[in-house]
Amino acid sequence: MPIATLIAADLTESGVISEACDRLAQAGCIPAEIEWIDTGKALDIGFTGDIASARRALSPLEADFDIICQSGLHRRKMLLVSDMDSTMITVECIDELADYAGIKVEIAAITERAMAGELDFAEALTARVALLAGLDEKIIARCLEERVRPMPGAGTLVKTMANWGAHRVLVSGGFTRFADEVAHNLGFAEVHANILEIVDGNLTGALIGSIVDAATKRAVLEAAAARQGILMEGALAVGDGANDLPMIAAAVTGGGIGAGFRPRPVLATASNFGIRHNDLTALLYAQGVGRGDWADF
Repeated sequence: MPIATLIAADLTESGVISEACDRLAQAGCIPAEIEWIDTGKALDIGFTGDIASARRALSPLEADFDIICQSGLHRRKMLLVSDMDSTMITVECIDELADYAGIKVEIAAITERAMAGELDFAEALTARVALLAGLDEKIIARCLEERVRPMPGAGTLVKTMANWGAHRVLVSGGFTRFADEVAHNLGFAEVHANILEIVDGNLTGALIGSIVDAATKRAVLEAAAARQGILMEGALAVGDGANDLPMIAAAVTGGGIGAGFRPRPVLATASNFGIRHNDLTALLYAQGVGRGDWADF
């Protein structure tokens, strides 16, 4: 049976439950079962009918609630593929490196345009990295210590999925010097990111090897699913920007979850779950997992 999951700070006093049921019924999606995942926080409404129709019917409620409509089958995902910057961590690492170099405003403006889909990602990344030429590599460790923090809920999400045997992949258009550390701390099993060229202790302004871009992210998702023997309906992909769009779309098309975390508009249109009001533990609620089954982090 299809399920609509509503997630908010407090569902008990808002009247949203009856409104959601009314909206579903008016769309021909008859509510059948109502069950709390966590009382007052996350609620499942089972219904009969078309998932796309249910999603459209409930979309007005997304101004206040995070909502996902999906099949009740294969709900717990066995593959997590996630972006890093502004998804698993709170910052864009290249912007923070630029701040140490005194050029954050210039580079951050390019980053935002690239994430919005206004610039070719690979070209924009190459241009930004070139501006970092001469930066002492010790700044990377300093940046990791002073500024790189996990996004709320990130560790709980990754470690909880690890507990039921899900494969976890971090794929980033950022840099291995950050991604390796973040992956280790959060509990990812596999990492893909760009390699900064460093000579005599300084960034050269170049990258080594192929760029991890939007196409690479989708390829990583599909390859991981194939290696693990997981159908796409068993996959969860999450990101925030335009370079995450192909992997998000692949997860959605295959019947899995393609989630936009505080998504830019271009990504929001491709995702089947937009997280705007909650932290990353919303992805556990989307899988029907309440707090009592979350891993400690």
